[in-house]
Amino acid sequence: MKLLLDSTRCQGYGLCQEPAPEQIDLDEWGYAQLRDGDVPPDGEEAALAAVAACPNSALRLVK
Repeated sequence: MKLLLDSTRCQGYGLCQEPAPEQIDLDEWGYAQLRDGDVPPDGEEAALAAVAACPNSALRLVK
């Protein structure tokens, strides 16, 4: 799976980073930055939680 970020939709709430800190960093203003778009099998649940936590639908998972 791949985690994708639409940075134009990100509003810097930082809610996505809490469930997936291994996959998502936040910049100094709280905007999401993906560490690596490839989601390891053991990180899929965290990535799904990060997608669900984003109030602006800036994240999505694709196969």
